[in-house]
Amino acid sequence: MAPQRAVQLSLKKPTYAVCVVGVETYVDVHSDVPEGAETFRVSGSSGLEVFVVYDPARVTAPTDKTHWPLDASVDVTVSVDTASKDLNDLKVQVSYFGQHQGGAMGHSVLYLTGVDISLDVDTHRTGKVRRTQGDKKTWHWGPEGHGAILLVNCDRDSFRLRGQDLANSQLASLKDLQDMSPMVLTCDGPDELFNSHKLVLNVPFPDSQRVRVLRAGGGNSLSDYKRVLGPQHLSHEVERRPGEQKINFYVEGLTFPDADFLGLVSLSISLVDTGTLPEVPLFTDTVAFRMAPWIMTPNTQPPLELYVCSVMDSQDSNEKFVYVMNELAWKANCKLIICPWTENRNDRWIQDEIEFGYIEAPHKSFPVVLDSPRNRGLKDFPYDRILGPDFGYVTREIPFAGASSFDSFGNLDVSPPVSVGGKEYPLGRILIGGSFPKSYGPHMSKVVRDFLQAQQVQAPVELYSDWLSVGHVDEFLSFVPASDQKGFRLLLASPSACLKLFQEKKEEGYGEAAQFDGLKYQVKRTINEMLVDRSLRNDSLYVQKCIDWNREVLKRELGLTEQDIVDVPQLFSLKGSNAEAFFPDMVNMVVLGKYLGIPKPFGPIINGRCCLEEKVRSLLEPLGLHCVFIDDYLFYHQLLGEIHCGTNVRRRPFSFKWWHMVP
Repeated sequence: MAPQRAVQLSLKKPTYAVCVVGVETYVDVHSDVPEGAETFRVSGSSGLEVFVVYDPARVTAPTDKTHWPLDASVDVTVSVDTASKDLNDLKVQVSYFGQHQGGAMGHSVLYLTGVDISLDVDTHRTGKVRRTQGDKKTWHWGPEGHGAILLVNCDRDSFRLRGQDLANSQLASLKDLQDMSPMVLTCDGPDELFNSHKLVLNVPFPDSQRVRVLRAGGGNSLSDYKRVLGPQHLSHEVERRPGEQKINFYVEGLTFPDADFLGLVSLSISLVDTGTLPEVPLFTDTVAFRMAPWIMTPNTQPPLELYVCSVMDSQDSNEKFVYVMNELAWKANCKLIICPWTENRNDRWIQDEIEFGYIEAPHKSFPVVLDSPRNRGLKDFPYDRILGPDFGYVTREIPFAGASSFDSFGNLDVSPPVSVGGKEYPLGRILIGGSFPKSYGPHMSKVVRDFLQAQQVQAPVELYSDWLSVGHVDEFLSFVPASDQKGFRLLLASPSACLKLFQEKKEEGYGEAAQFDGLKYQVKRTINEMLVDRSLRNDSLYVQKCIDWNREVLKRELGLTEQDIVDVPQLFSLKGSNAEAFFPDMVNMVVLGKYLGIPKPFGPIINGRCCLEEKVRSLLEPLGLHCVFIDDYLFYHQLLGEIHCGTNVRRRPFSFKWWHMVP
């Protein structure tokens, strides 16, 4: 209920006022009273509700409910349920009486005009605008929450435009209206009333940089939609045509939540009396929106598109690798998209350049690619080739300094949905890598971390990855779906598991079986040689300590147990003070549903089979997964990357609605 407005009566002449439907108007029966009057009687015409409000602890109600004492604890309010047909067609009369209640000592008359003013949006998150009498100016999370949602209009629906839709002040495509949230202004009342009153749409100054409002003119051409609010446009006098009862608007989001923006914006409509100086707002209705967050999708979500770069060096190309990716995508029933070398400039690390996510409102959802600030050969690909109709784009640039390896998105992952100590994370938690806590080493840039944190729905966790040469979390962890009740497993690279496996094979009599057997560009190393290589062992055990530290963080922050973790055999060696995978890093895989594209480790061949591959199969195939080992040695592993680094996957959005959670 909106605050009451006071109307002061006069014994000498009628008073005229406007009463907004659903809003109680306070009638001052105490200011102008005949001398000696002790009681009053109030009556109203049909279509008008009159209430006498009093404190029963201080005032005794008259038995006939008509002659009320002129006590400060007795007030009168009036309200209307529908708009008036004519000006001043509602009447309130107040009569005053003396002690003996003979004839009235005087009368006050109030003429009212009922007007229906309401600004409405999809407060109940059903996908449609409904008239709302309750609280519209606040926004609440949760399944019982309320408040409307805006999409950031970050796609490009018309190829006539060079940039994103949000960068263009004028509508370029009628389809673009689907990316906006509808808003309806009800303005019913006598036409004559609007000769002396106006409707003003307002946006607070900070919000004016974050939203744009278009008015629908009723036609089907682009010119029928006019921008009325937005940057440099804080208010708009709404032109109401005679007899017009509903005016439609579309609200467009311009910016994602960030460190300086919680994501909340508001708009309001005011009914202003132009017959006073200064002009007085008689009534204001306010609605609140929250900008939809950018949401990442974990490996457990079904794949829709697999991205890979075609690259070429002076001697060869990765044509065979791309061919195998095509076969894997076909098995997983997803589309393969190849970025040609002419567009990637031989930058093959597409995982580092971009991260796929999506935004969603009750009426619309579409994917949005987050472009990293690394700005290497692939820097133009997401904007030039991915941005398009119903495919948005967002980026965060690093001011005054270049990006580090920590800003590449191989260093950005997200867990499946988890529950931690009774706290639910139905959209999972974002994982990023950095330096050891409390150290002054490198981290992902603040502008990117602030952006991820500001989305609120996937509370980030920072891990320790600075011990790696490249420094990315995807070098030691991955998530895979599982066909059991848990629904997923966390895979961790494990030097200890690898050394244990090799020791077992030695004891079984296979000590002369060799790592890298058959790989022409790498010297073979027998199991016996690797086990006695003190440097390799010490390096791997150091790495194991680093991974174990992260293991405890992941168990604590994701609510995991040891049963939720699978140790994947992997050795590392130190180059200087940083670790690199000794053989292709198997956790750095691409996950396409139940099909896993795993770097071929070229492990020791025992009974015609790679013992490393066989171990991984034994760990993952019972979960309902299919392991496909792929040679990435020359074009990826030797350049300190693997399959995950050289691929990217757009996945199906969550069925869970983000606004149902409580951050």
